[in-house]
Amino acid sequence: MKKNIEIRWHGRGGQGAKTAALLLADVAFNTGMHVQGFPEYGPERMGAPITAYNRIGESEIRVHSNIYHPDYVVVVDETLLHSVDVTNGLKEDGAIVINTPRPKEEILPLLNGYKGSVYTIDAHKVSMETLGKYFPNSPMLAAIVKVADIMDKDVFLSQMQASYEHKFAKKPEVIDGNMRALKMAFEEVK
Repeated sequence: MKKNIEIRWHGRGGQGAKTAALLLADVAFNTGMHVQGFPEYGPERMGAPITAYNRIGESEIRVHSNIYHPDYVVVVDETLLHSVDVTNGLKEDGAIVINTPRPKEEILPLLNGYKGSVYTIDAHKVSMETLGKYFPNSPMLAAIVKVADIMDKDVFLSQMQASYEHKFAKKPEVIDGNMRALKMAFEEVK
């Protein structure tokens, strides 16, 4: 991982982009990193576009604003490519990770000429196979951890296991499916 990275998440209300950003901050913090994880609040409602952010690094983070020039962008819902400029300010030495079943070549024309790295993952397929329902946030979380090389895969999975055990203490049946989704996403991101 670079010394400090900034990530901007784009999703729709109810898809878990905010939760994924907060989980990433929690897991990174537990490994000794300096972190921020926060949503941009507005008139959020189910299905409306939302934005969330992460700052993660080895040194103290003193900036307290939205992220305007992210190193990485995560697009949880590919339909946002038609209405939101997800590449706005995205550094070309960074990358964008998009939830889509389509090949990268079909997505490129929707990225406003972005020349940096583009990764795709079919989070719908991953979540349906591992959870039986469409929850794209766990696969997208694993995808950005891999693409941005935020931490070692085994450390990440161990921290997520502990986080899920705490978060889902009253619903332990969902832990295994979420862990399978994370593992599968590491293999599926292209």
